[in-house]
Amino acid sequence: MLFFNGGRAFAQVPLPKMPVIYNGSSNVLNDSVVKKRFGRAAGELLTAELVPWIFDRYVTNVDYARISWKTVGHNIKPSSWTWDNDPFQTNQFGHPYHGSMFYSAFRSNGYSFWQSVPATMAGSYLWETFAENQAPAPNDFINTSFGGIVLGEMTYRFSNKIINNRQRGFKRQFREVLGFLVNPMNGLNRLLDGKWGKVYGNPKERDSTHISAEFDLGLRNVNSSGSKNLPVGGPFGWYGRARLLYGDPIENLKSPFSNIIVTAEFGQDDSTNVNVISVYGSLAGWDISNKDNIKNLLILSANYDYIHNRAFFYGGQSVKLNMLSEFRLNSQLKINTAFGAGPILLAAIPDPYLFKGRNYDYGPGFAINGGGTISLFNRIFYGVNYRGGWVITVNGNRSHYFLHTVSSELSFMIIKGLSICAEPGYFRLEGNYKNHADVDNTYPYLRFSTRYSINF
Repeated sequence: MLFFNGGRAFAQVPLPKMPVIYNGSSNVLNDSVVKKRFGRAAGELLTAELVPWIFDRYVTNVDYARISWKTVGHNIKPSSWTWDNDPFQTNQFGHPYHGSMFYSAFRSNGYSFWQSVPATMAGSYLWETFAENQAPAPNDFINTSFGGIVLGEMTYRFSNKIINNRQRGFKRQFREVLGFLVNPMNGLNRLLDGKWGKVYGNPKERDSTHISAEFDLGLRNVNSSGSKNLPVGGPFGWYGRARLLYGDPIENLKSPFSNIIVTAEFGQDDSTNVNVISVYGSLAGWDISNKDNIKNLLILSANYDYIHNRAFFYGGQSVKLNMLSEFRLNSQLKINTAFGAGPILLAAIPDPYLFKGRNYDYGPGFAINGGGTISLFNRIFYGVNYRGGWVITVNGNRSHYFLHTVSSELSFMIIKGLSICAEPGYFRLEGNYKNHADVDNTYPYLRFSTRYSINF
């Protein structure tokens, strides 16, 4: 993910305080207690291929679903691969979500994180070569595979967390339905296994990992003109934001996705109602602390970003090495810092000069971030953050991009769990083009919100 640290996406989801490192209890899923069912998993993966194709072919009757052995024969040739020009939302969200179905088909049938990864890639390849008459696209394969793995593991763990096998009645059925909506493959297998609604003691695979959440509701203003003026005095629109933190960064460091941070933002906008979906998942970690009052963690993370508002859009996936630190100076003063850097596997960057009808370019790159938060009396929080990245275009107009974000947030906890927040900042896009005039735009923003925090 390009500008992502501790689960907050650049500009639209800045980080007021770094992930809290605490000593809590956390149990990860024990995959060994679930029987591996290859036949069912493969069948569900094929179902995830067929259902969308049948809908496309016989309900919406789109042209690309009209496949034949001739189109398959063309698509399986390595020379046939080419970048596509599908809409931003389709490529950057639709394909990753579809990939999460491929991943979950195996993950919810007893396979581990790493064992489910090849299935996601296989599902993506099959769709690109067999399910469409269009040439297979490398951007679709990367978005479906990597994005599907990140979204798939996140939704799998949260769906398991939602359901409590000891509950009865309406609350139990509501949780079953909610878990199904979060991860349909996992819900389907609960039905097939006879677990849906069945009351029994939670087995070892019951996920008891700690979860906390923040819910914001307020007003925001984003200057979409590209000018450097702060948007004070301009029109404000309502927005909401939910941020879920799963697990403890300091525990189960070697277990993939033992720590997950998910951010979703939505609100009044002239482009789309859903403005941000960001997922941070730890792949591996190392505790390098050497003092009791100072915690230092090295975390390797997989990241997925989807950002779309009236001023700006961005989509990408990355792997980063993060340094998370917590300094407890005394019982009333604490400082958290976070620094990260790593490769951007593939990013979609807005391009004002259309390329074959597409308004964004594709390319890999490199990202950095840094910031810190001061916590006083565990009631007043002030954070400053920077995120920056460089992307070189491999498909689009000949160009390279620099993106920068500076943000800060001041929050005050009125009572336990309820805070008021103010957050100014800006994000900046610098596009350098070979055959067009360069682009240099700054998009300031301002937010005010009320935040409700809860632990589960």
